[in-house]
Amino acid sequence: MKKSKGSGGPPPPATPGLQGDLFGTPAVPPRESGAAAPMPAGADRPGARVVAMPRKPPPPVDSDGTSLLGPLEGGPPPPPKPERTVLSVGELTRQLKQTLESRFARVLVRGEVTGFRGPNARGHWYFSLKDPSAAIDAKVWASLAARLRFMLRDGMEVLAEGSVDLYEPQGRYSLIVQRLEPVGEGALALAFEQLKERLAAEGLIGDRRVRPPRPLPFLPRRIGIVTSRTGAALQDFLRVLHSRNPRQSVLLADARVQGEGSAVEVARAIERLSRTDVDVIVVTRGGGSVEDLWTFNEEVVARAIFASPVPVVSAIGHEIDFTISDFVADWRAPTPSAAAERLAPVLADLELTLATQAGRLRRAMERRVLELREELGGLEARMEDPRRAINHQRLHLSEQVEAMMRVLRPAVREHRERLRGLSERLQRARPQARVGEQRAHLLKLAMRLSEAARSGVAGRQAALATARLGLERASPAARVAKERARLAAHRARLLALQQGALADAQRRFQRLEGRLDAMSPLKVMSRGYSVVFRQRDGAVVRTSADVQVGERLGIKLAMNGAKTLAGCEEVEATVTGVKGPVDC
Repeated sequence: MKKSKGSGGPPPPATPGLQGDLFGTPAVPPRESGAAAPMPAGADRPGARVVAMPRKPPPPVDSDGTSLLGPLEGGPPPPPKPERTVLSVGELTRQLKQTLESRFARVLVRGEVTGFRGPNARGHWYFSLKDPSAAIDAKVWASLAARLRFMLRDGMEVLAEGSVDLYEPQGRYSLIVQRLEPVGEGALALAFEQLKERLAAEGLIGDRRVRPPRPLPFLPRRIGIVTSRTGAALQDFLRVLHSRNPRQSVLLADARVQGEGSAVEVARAIERLSRTDVDVIVVTRGGGSVEDLWTFNEEVVARAIFASPVPVVSAIGHEIDFTISDFVADWRAPTPSAAAERLAPVLADLELTLATQAGRLRRAMERRVLELREELGGLEARMEDPRRAINHQRLHLSEQVEAMMRVLRPAVREHRERLRGLSERLQRARPQARVGEQRAHLLKLAMRLSEAARSGVAGRQAALATARLGLERASPAARVAKERARLAAHRARLLALQQGALADAQRRFQRLEGRLDAMSPLKVMSRGYSVVFRQRDGAVVRTSADVQVGERLGIKLAMNGAKTLAGCEEVEATVTGVKGPVDC
């Protein structure tokens, strides 16, 4: 541990007579030969002169301060023995806290990280720094932890700058870290490697990349560029781009490329451009230090580049500068000018190439037309006259028709003769007469069925009429009417009795209501009386022995026509005194 300035030697001894040491023994400094004599009174005033006076050697003293030679004759009496000072634990801890915090207000400590468990719920870091001989607790508050660009891990050797703090309730001291950096490698380099390893594990970069680099368009219709509007990188990119192809369209997304919050602006600009009609996005800025280029080493920029639906070109710094964006992008350009050269072919070369290809295509088409013409001539020479073939086929068709007619004519005559014989047989059978006979028989059966149906219906109707007469003779309608009249009479009598009993009950209820109202405690309370309750248990206070001084009471008053105790007004009171029984 390095010591701060002014802490090279041990602390000065405590002044005798003020307190002594922490355990009550007098703090008397050893007096050696040649020691400086005590300063005379007034020597600490400004302008006072101090003269060194020779002094005799002190007599030997015992462990308790008593002279071994006894009192000297004519000498001053020995000084009184100081009283013991007893400190409480809080006073001792407070004095230690003042001493530690004032002496070690700023220290640089080098040690190995151990016991690091990551940030807690509030974002603070707690760990220990150790070396082969000792260990000390260290704390990093969330405000500093959020600004660190690397993550701690056990076994990492770091250099911590901070102050020593003592926590009084537990008597434990710790190092409050205000600046932290790894030993042997810079913080930015460590953060760079940690982020690179994490992105490689997720498949954003490296050999296990989830999505392979996408090819860049040969001649993009519009190029999106993310950089600062006032930066030199934009001017170099546009100068090279328009010198090669003045017709190339560019869409700029202005964003800060350096400083606090610039990474978020760059990521937001990439996201905005990806929603437009650009064919490729260029993320660029000029050269600078590692801190200047650190915006493009931030995780938010890397993820924005990976999430872009269009190819992304990274043109950060110079050829020797590498950032995380270069690994995530689909193509890395060593400089902004190189990115412009890759994305914009020379317009004159394109026009020359197009003209050359057009001439080659024209000559190839001419040669092909000549070849097809020669091939067509050869085919025409080999092909015979189609009219001759048609006449030949027509003659063949006529012969086939004649042969077919020669075969069909005997067959037609045979079928015609057969049809004539069948027609004669049908005429002889005469089915019309047979149908007439069947129709007459059917009409006779229909008449017999109709007669049987009418006789059956008439018999059923007669039986139904007889059954109806018998039913009417045995019908209980008259008896039902008689019983219904009797029931009406009983109902009228029951209603009369019910109304009389109800009237008697109402009169009796009114008499009891009057007597109950006269005996109701609420009637009594409405004349000026009240009911007193104890609030702690709700019991009614009947005597002075039921209450104590200081007890809280509730007084119920029957006002405004209250019908129950719950509807009464209540007054809270406190008992200030209790008197003995007297005549009311």
